[in-house]
Amino acid sequence: MAPGIEQTPLNIVDAQLKDIVQNLYNLIVQAVEHQGAPTQDAMKREIASLVQNLVKLSRTAPSVAVNIPPEVTQYVEKARNPDIFTREFVETAQRMNQMLKGRTKAYLLLRDVLANGIISAIPALEADVKKVVESTTGTAAT
Repeated sequence: MAPGIEQTPLNIVDAQLKDIVQNLYNLIVQAVEHQGAPTQDAMKREIASLVQNLVKLSRTAPSVAVNIPPEVTQYVEKARNPDIFTREFVETAQRMNQMLKGRTKAYLLLRDVLANGIISAIPALEADVKKVVESTTGTAAT
């Protein structure tokens, strides 16, 4: 690990995955070069290193408690980019926030209309209605 990076289980697994990817890359390079016995020996070493890294990962990974939403797992299993899930999730959250903001404004307008209607119909309740309006938004009905 690089200096200054905390040795958390997640960072350890991340480093192990990077080692495995590097082993696989090295195997690809060795297979493309395929120049006889030295390459075979190098491939044997890389395969041995890959197996060791996979064993280390299989021992470390179960101890890492990471809660990945099942939707993200399904995206990855379908060979889709999990960033797409994140983008769609954010867009949906924004859409819902806008909808809820609109509802909130509509309820506030309804409250104000009802307050004004009650005040005009029953002037004796004006103080109580203003208390209710002030307690819900901090502004008095007009």
